[in-house]
Amino acid sequence: MASHKHLGSPGWTGPISQDMAGTTPKASAPRPDLPRPGPEDHLDAQGSPSSNSSMTTRELQEYWRTQKCCWKHVKLLFEITSARIEERKVSKFVMYQIVVIQTGSFDSNKAVLERRYSDFETLQKKLLKTFREEIEDVVFPKKHLIGNFTEEMISERKLALKEYLSLLYAIRCVRRSREFIDFLTRPELKEAFGCLRAGQYAKALDILTRVVPLQEKLTAHCPALLVPALCAKLVCYRDLERPAEAFAVGERALQCLQAREGHRYYTPLLDAMARLAYLLGRDFVSLQKRLEESQLRKPALRGFTLKELTVQEYLS
Repeated sequence: MASHKHLGSPGWTGPISQDMAGTTPKASAPRPDLPRPGPEDHLDAQGSPSSNSSMTTRELQEYWRTQKCCWKHVKLLFEITSARIEERKVSKFVMYQIVVIQTGSFDSNKAVLERRYSDFETLQKKLLKTFREEIEDVVFPKKHLIGNFTEEMISERKLALKEYLSLLYAIRCVRRSREFIDFLTRPELKEAFGCLRAGQYAKALDILTRVVPLQEKLTAHCPALLVPALCAKLVCYRDLERPAEAFAVGERALQCLQAREGHRYYTPLLDAMARLAYLLGRDFVSLQKRLEESQLRKPALRGFTLKELTVQEYLS
């Protein structure tokens, strides 16, 4: 059986990046030539293959058949299971616990998150700017100047907020909107990426492990929206010296980018995956070939590493 040389030895022909060169890049201010961070520019509205896709006609047909199955609507159930009053130095508010469960089968990855009334209010204002006609029949729980902390008011509002989320989710364009998805995932993702920038990989990984399943259910219509979070998990696993788990999550990220060779994460992800495959004694040659093809299609003076991309996410 052929032996595998260590990275950096004469047997490794791939390009050396900061991701695996023994140095850990520090989070820095966004560079002028760095693509705008955030999930909004990952895919077009339809999530279709890029125009420079190298797939054959048969492969494209198979891709669309697979995507048609993947886009089957995932039905989610929203519950407001509890509420607690939180007091701070200058404020007092009610924090509502939201549980999100996938219906139709046992869901071992139910999501549990907390939001306050003002978070719901912000969501409503954002949705009115884009979907005023679509949500005109959706009743938003009114704000009360007094009595917000009584048991009766809290119970009433729990039911009203549950109904509000359910009605919003029933509207296709709303449940697929960035506003709705961000309401349910952005605070946790922002915290996770902040931990990643601070080098707190275990904490970041713990948060990502909890939020990614929900994000995956919400973005089934556009899998590439999941890629930054998956790549963040890869970076965490790798820097925690858990390469097998890093490689597994990287494979999921590559599946999300099928037929999307022009995606800004595609080349850095292939580079990281080729190095992990080499380290694990797996087939890195095919990954290296795809990487070289990608670099030929979209040459750059200096490519960004996967870590350099992920640390720029959710800065604001």
